[in-house]
Amino acid sequence: MSSSNEPGARPADVTVGVRRVEELDPAAPLPASEPRLLARIVGEIRESGPMTFARFMAQALYDPESGYYTSGPGGPGREGDFLTAPEGHPIFGWTIARQAAEVWERLGRPAGFVIREHGAGRGALGLAILDGLRRADSPLAATVHYQPAEASPARVDTLHERFADAGLGDRLEEFDDRPAAGLVLGNELLDALPAHLVEGGPAGEVREVFVGLDGAGGLVLQSGAPSTPALAARLAIEGVRLAPGQRAEICLEIDAWLTAAVAGLERGLLLVIDYGYPADQLYDPARGSTLRAYHRHRVHDDPLVAIGRQDLTAHVDLTAVERSATNAGLTPLGRTTQAALLAGLGIGELLVGLQQEDGIDLERYLAAKSAVVRLLDPRATGKFAVLAFARGLPADPPLRGFRSNQVT
Repeated sequence: MSSSNEPGARPADVTVGVRRVEELDPAAPLPASEPRLLARIVGEIRESGPMTFARFMAQALYDPESGYYTSGPGGPGREGDFLTAPEGHPIFGWTIARQAAEVWERLGRPAGFVIREHGAGRGALGLAILDGLRRADSPLAATVHYQPAEASPARVDTLHERFADAGLGDRLEEFDDRPAAGLVLGNELLDALPAHLVEGGPAGEVREVFVGLDGAGGLVLQSGAPSTPALAARLAIEGVRLAPGQRAEICLEIDAWLTAAVAGLERGLLLVIDYGYPADQLYDPARGSTLRAYHRHRVHDDPLVAIGRQDLTAHVDLTAVERSATNAGLTPLGRTTQAALLAGLGIGELLVGLQQEDGIDLERYLAAKSAVVRLLDPRATGKFAVLAFARGLPADPPLRGFRSNQVT
């Protein structure tokens, strides 16, 4: 697949696409695919024929034994393959804590308020949110509970250790979907949901791109008739027509994920933060495929290498997210950018307050300042989309993070 973000054209320590890339050597070899996982994928194709890219992506990322997100403690972080906002500095979570507190206040300070984070990783965001409530002397800090949903047992173990070390172990609960008031978070999660790969046919029809085998038994991408009419239906409902040969991604799992994520949200807020566009922009022929792979802070566009050893992502269809939320009975409260959200919640005030803390040294302050610059940078994560949806939560006045009404 071709890409407008060719790795070889980028110097070191720049932003490529939407992730911060600290090392980018296009000549550096990628690791071999995880052999057991590759054998299972090849075996399934030999037995059942070409598999959808969504099936391949699910195997590559979430296979219980060898998937990228499930087989070990690697992944997001400075020692992993990319740097998410929560891992960059806790000031991101301290700022989101203000949104949690505002929701709690608006609901009338209910007992049993929970924060449920999907794709919690090693708990950097949840830990920072609870620490932010504690730092602000918020009364919510004494009653809130954090429930992480995470596919990797190794990361869950690390998460528990980090919360215990921070003196917040008593705020941690096992994830459940019992009805509760709270905040549901999906931060940089939806981009990693398995997506189908499609392309426009010569007569305007939708073709699907499958993972098959070449004559030597290697993996290749090959076009065929769609595996499900839902692919064409998704584009039709969004008024999208792919140009001949235009490749794009369709994530059908958004609906199921969102429905399940808010099943236990009795009252409160769903907050989704990710990179993506409304459908009319996402499927613009000039954009092309947004499928990307990440390994050791390097980005490229070949999903069929380093299987199980690299992350795979595709930009999120914000129109599909908003439609799914409405179908789940939620009320849209707004769509903005990460930069606008954080600015509205007062990340600048938190940075100034940090500078004035007793015992703060210059190095710690400069690290926080650098993190804030990156978080607000419109050329990087500052342009991430943020969507808010409510259930039983008053919509007026607008939530503090959405008052600018800046949309992506």
